[in-house]
Amino acid sequence: MTVFQIKTSQRNEMLSVTGLLCQFIRDEKIDSGFVLAFVPHTTAGITINENADPDVVKDILFGLEKISPNLREFLHGEGNSDAHIKSSLIGVSLIIPVEGQKPVLGTWQGVFFCEFDGPRMRKLILKKG
Repeated sequence: MTVFQIKTSQRNEMLSVTGLLCQFIRDEKIDSGFVLAFVPHTTAGITINENADPDVVKDILFGLEKISPNLREFLHGEGNSDAHIKSSLIGVSLIIPVEGQKPVLGTWQGVFFCEFDGPRMRKLILKKG
C-alpha cells in the first residue's frame, strides 16, 4: 500500500491522477491484476471519466454544484454538507484493472481525484491486488 499526498488549490476541483496511477503500476511492477484506489476523506472522492476535453471536468463540477449547492439551511456545523453529499455521489474508491503494466481504461478515460472542500492536503491510497 502506498499513500500519496495530493495538494488541492480550490474548494471544488478534479485533478487527474492517471499519471500517478501509471507510475505506481510501473514502480510496483504490476503486469496483470488490479489497483485499488481509495480516498480516506468524507469530503473528497475519486472517479473515472473523460480525460480528453477539459470542459467535461468543468461540466461535472458545475452539475454537482447544481445537485448539491452549499445551502445555509444545512444543519452540519462545519458548513460543508454539500461536500459530504458530493463525496457520497462520486464515491471514495475504485478498482482499476491492469494488463501489460498499464491501467485498463477506455480511450478517453482518466482517473480523477475530486476535491469538494478545499484547498487542502489530501491522501490517495493505492494498493496492488
